[in-house]
Amino acid sequence: MERIKIFDTTLRDGEQSPGASMNTEEKIKLALALERLGVDIIEAGFAAASPGDFEAISRISEAICNSTICSLARAVPKDIESAAKALEKAKLKRIHTFIATSPIHMEFKLKMQPNEVIKRAVEAVSLAKSLCEDVEFSCEDASRSDRGFLKEIAAAVIEAGAKTLNLPDTVGYRLPQELGAMIQEIKAFVGDSVILSVHCHNDLGLAVANSLAGIQNGARQLECTINGLGERAGNTALEEVVMILKTRQDIFNGLDTRINTKEIYACSKLVSDITGIRPQPNKAIVGKNAFAHESGIHQDGMLKHRETYEIMRASDIGIPENNGLVLGKHSGRAAFKDKLESMGFGEISQDDLDKAFERFKVLCDRKKEVYDEDIRSIMTEETTKIPQVFELLGLQISSCSSGVPHAAISIQKDRETRIDAAIGNGSVDAILKTIDRISGYKGVLKDYKVEAVSEGKDALAKVVVKVEFDPEKPAVIGHGLHLDTMQATARAYLGALNSYLSMRELITNKTIC
Repeated sequence: MERIKIFDTTLRDGEQSPGASMNTEEKIKLALALERLGVDIIEAGFAAASPGDFEAISRISEAICNSTICSLARAVPKDIESAAKALEKAKLKRIHTFIATSPIHMEFKLKMQPNEVIKRAVEAVSLAKSLCEDVEFSCEDASRSDRGFLKEIAAAVIEAGAKTLNLPDTVGYRLPQELGAMIQEIKAFVGDSVILSVHCHNDLGLAVANSLAGIQNGARQLECTINGLGERAGNTALEEVVMILKTRQDIFNGLDTRINTKEIYACSKLVSDITGIRPQPNKAIVGKNAFAHESGIHQDGMLKHRETYEIMRASDIGIPENNGLVLGKHSGRAAFKDKLESMGFGEISQDDLDKAFERFKVLCDRKKEVYDEDIRSIMTEETTKIPQVFELLGLQISSCSSGVPHAAISIQKDRETRIDAAIGNGSVDAILKTIDRISGYKGVLKDYKVEAVSEGKDALAKVVVKVEFDPEKPAVIGHGLHLDTMQATARAYLGALNSYLSMRELITNKTIC
């Protein structure tokens, strides 16, 4: 089988989705999941973009053994040097540098002549090559670039040492036959001197189709994201292209990836939990309804022969066939750990296991049925180690139709308990104002989402908030999980505050250094 390399950019391009920012601990957790998934190259971030990105790439480089860790860099010396420094501890590393090549970008964005663009590209690749053996070069907006110019710059960067040439459909403009023709022409020009890569955006809903057209015409690297996250309408969805290649071997005969498809569902859920962005129910492969059958005709066919209406099984992507109640209040620690391993959580520290098990037992006492999704949510929250500057101890709220809602909250900081109360326009407003008073940090709520983790009246509530604590810095995301929605709200807001303080401390330390 010929290998199609999977280049995952969830941590870089995926994080650029509005509202999808992640803190360093969440990025490390996701990188480890991508490694279990079998991703060949993990684009961990843009080292020069911020101290947070630099730190995340550096720590991911230490944690990952089997996947190549990549940092994006503009064709600017300081970007490339920053990328190299962030990747120092990586076992396998790549610098990915780029410059725009379309007429509209060169004229209006870069304000450079074509010969200047080629010179800058060659200098960037040469510098990257001197710092890292594996260099990828991208022609930004390649799909709207002149083919002759693409060949000219391709020849120049290959000679300078680029091993991978990426030809993105940056604005999702091309149709599959158009993108396929571009890849075919460039492939005929470069031959086997470089690996061709495609990076397609989904503005017209064609990212997956365009990526497959690229593969059929000679590309051997696919750049994609979990759940199709990314700028604007998103990127090529990893789970879709991988399962198409696996399911349609009659068309893609001899082409395969090293993706462990049974890790797809767990990875998709993790990205959803971290970012708070869930795939729509009818999303291919990982949507809630992807393997659901409601029509009587479909159900009848399924009962008689599964393949009448299913071209793949839910178990192929890691959804357990027995996806209902499995564990209960009498289950032991060993059974709990075995369940976690079957759900794809991999290596779990004893401390994380103990904390999650205690929360599981508490949940069992308060909830009639404990589902896989409840357990998955508990684990996601327990194993994301954001430093807890402020910790919720107690919450009391009062609200009625004719009264003024108020909240009384106790919070711990540095082993000191702080208590305060405030009124608000509603229970949520009162909670947030009280936390602001106690902590001394005033946040502006930009987004608030609440959903039931599983089914039933006693389902766990998962709250995701997006909060701005400093107008000059990006808003941060916080997560809260509890049977009581207001408790989950307080936890989520404190989670956002703790994440902000952790990121601020990192930036301060970098500035001092």
